[in-house]
Amino acid sequence: MSVKIGDVSYKDRIDKGIENDFMRQAVSSAQGRFRKGRLSQAEELGNWEDWRQLGSEIRTHTLENIDYYLHQLSEQVEKRGGNVFFAQTAEEANDYIENVVKKKQAKKVVKTKSMVTEEIGLNEALEKSGAEVVESDLGEWILQLDEDPPSHIVTPALHKNRQQIRETFAEKRGYDKTDSPEELAAFAREQLRQDFLTADVGITGCNFAIAESGAITLVTNEGNAEMVTSLPDTQITVMGMERLVPTWEDMEVLVSLLTRAAVGQKLTSYITAYTGARLEEEIDGPDDYHLVIVDNGRSKILGTEFQSALHCIRCAACINVCPVYRHVGGHAYNSIYPGPIGAVLTPLLDGYDDHKELPYASSLCAACTEACPVKIPLHEQLIRHREIIVEKEKKSPVSEKIMMKGFAQWASNPAAYKLSTKVARTALKPWTKDEFVENGPGPLKGWTDVRDFPAPGKQSFRAWWSERAKGEKQNANS
Repeated sequence: MSVKIGDVSYKDRIDKGIENDFMRQAVSSAQGRFRKGRLSQAEELGNWEDWRQLGSEIRTHTLENIDYYLHQLSEQVEKRGGNVFFAQTAEEANDYIENVVKKKQAKKVVKTKSMVTEEIGLNEALEKSGAEVVESDLGEWILQLDEDPPSHIVTPALHKNRQQIRETFAEKRGYDKTDSPEELAAFAREQLRQDFLTADVGITGCNFAIAESGAITLVTNEGNAEMVTSLPDTQITVMGMERLVPTWEDMEVLVSLLTRAAVGQKLTSYITAYTGARLEEEIDGPDDYHLVIVDNGRSKILGTEFQSALHCIRCAACINVCPVYRHVGGHAYNSIYPGPIGAVLTPLLDGYDDHKELPYASSLCAACTEACPVKIPLHEQLIRHREIIVEKEKKSPVSEKIMMKGFAQWASNPAAYKLSTKVARTALKPWTKDEFVENGPGPLKGWTDVRDFPAPGKQSFRAWWSERAKGEKQNANS
């Protein structure tokens, strides 16, 4: 699930994000717009907390009975002539889809925006097998041309400005007009229209699969999904196994939460529901339909203390309020899923080895938990991740206990504390620059590698307070 940014350390990824002034300004501006819109549109529903509670209950009920609803969904899809494949791993999902594409002798595949296909690396797998893969979402298409991974769940090209996009279009597609958004969008529309008309296979993600009917729901703003689902004769839906709801009524509740929480809209431009292969009496739809249900680590989260992380409806509300994401951007997370939900979900799906820094990419301000429309306790789960990481990395608990005992004795002895703070001011001077300790010695190095460490003050607070009181007394006497 790692994004393609090479072998770059966590610290270097953070530094690169902080140095990108455009990205930080764009993210800050977007966060402000999305948050304002979310709060405005949430009020229209009435009691937003009641809606959040209902959304949480729907997701909890679905996950607690996920075996039943997945079985119901697969039965309904097969009744309508569709094919259902349960993929335990990313490799199994990719192999199945590759085989479908090869059997169709497909040369071109068009895709809608889909996080799960990014997660399993589907594009790379299909390209290796000889098929051309075209992303049809405008943001994803821009990133595909630029060979750049997405940085946001809802607005994948948030980190790019229009000048950069114009340069990409000019270099990769011979674009010769201005960086006007209207001209850029018109050019993309013209280019993509030809891909829609010549595609052999269409692939979509899934916002919500409706178990009672076998319908797949897509929530989009561009209309590209309608082209992907209606023109190619072969259609493949790829969904994470948790992305389903029992009924149409449940879907309506979650869509109402999703659109408001994501970008502050009552409804997005398109909410599309389709039901697989074309039946005899129907005039449109694919001849051949496949639903690929992806596990890829999700089932091992079921029944654990992190199960509610699977409630996520991919609205990015947590990302849109996160102060850490605002400063470092999505690529710093080195995951398809950035922000607080990514910091929780990625270690669960991929393991802690490559992602143990992510739970620390949080101020624990709980803004993410407050914003989540399905009430995932994100900041609590981040804390729990940290506890697990510390427990896993304890190599010498006895020495740690001795060290902490020594710290307690030092901190509780006023004379020792005063002496050590005086010594620290002098001892840390060689590593001090602009009032901060850089690349600190000994145990401080681990801290200063990833955080700012303020240099000890020139005088203690008590000394400052004493001098201040003395000065005030002298002024009063004079």
